[in-house]
Amino acid sequence: MQAYCMKCRTKREMKDTKAIIMKNGKPATQGVCPVCDTKMFRIGKG
Repeated sequence: MQAYCMKCRTKREMKDTKAIIMKNGKPATQGVCPVCDTKMFRIGKG
């Protein structure tokens, strides 16, 4: 799944993705940027 990396300022394919539920109950996906190892986050089902 692709997400926007705030550090690289580009869209990249996330690695080590996992589905999470935010505090408000909505689904999201969390992962790591393959280039700079920054946390990436995407709201919505994946």
